Amino acid sequence: MTTGVDVLRDGDRLRGVLTPLRQRLLEELREPASAAGLAARIGESRQRVNYHLRELEKGGLVELVELRQRRGRTERVMRTAAHAVIVAPALVGELDAADQDRFAADTLLAATARTFDDVARMREGAAQAGKRLVTFTIEAEIGFDQPADITRFAEQLATRVAELAAEFDSPTAPRRYHLLVGGHPARPPSGKGPAESAGPDRGDGGPDRGDGGPDRDDGGPDRDDDGEADRMERAR
Repeated sequence: MTTGVDVLRDGDRLRGVLTPLRQRLLEELREPASAAGLAARIGESRQRVNYHLRELEKGGLVELVELRQRRGRTERVMRTAAHAVIVAPALVGELDAADQDRFAADTLLAATARTFDDVARMREGAAQAGKRLVTFTIEAEIGFDQPADITRFAEQLATRVAELAAEFDSPTAPRRYHLLVGGHPARPPSGKGPAESAGPDRGDGGPDRGDGGPDRDDGGPDRDDDGEADRMERAR
């Protein structure tokens, strides 16, 4: 069954997806297709596509949808195992406390990388225990007239979050949650230039930032041409 988001953290699975051809296959397999159909669509040989599909299947990135007979052979119809695949960021080390600037992009990047890793690990653990990881996400888009408004907004937001935390926090509660609140310039609409940085700057009250038999694709023995394709592909 296709899942929502697949997080790649294992080295072998990363190697399986980070080639341009395999990324293209994952994009194409949002809709189920066979190796022959994919080969015709992207201009590659069926044998080469079939080899890469088997490797992606070993990594759990694609899954079998159905087997169907076509022109004297069995076709394996595949699709992606997740709607989206995310390569987990790796954070090595920690920012010094002195570097934890509320308005620095480095602080937001480090915090989101840690959150990504924590949630991915806990989701895996919950799944192994047959449970659902309970999280919550709140998103909003805000327009600021002046860079200094960002500073005032962040300060007031921090105050209100602290008040809510004090209201709901129970020091002895077994369920401890980590809350991360951050903001960044919105991505510009397609076709437009990059968004203008709206970060606080010096001079407006905000901090300064320097910013032969029937051919089988169903797991049985491959024909010689498939085996040769496999050997050639491993040699690439």
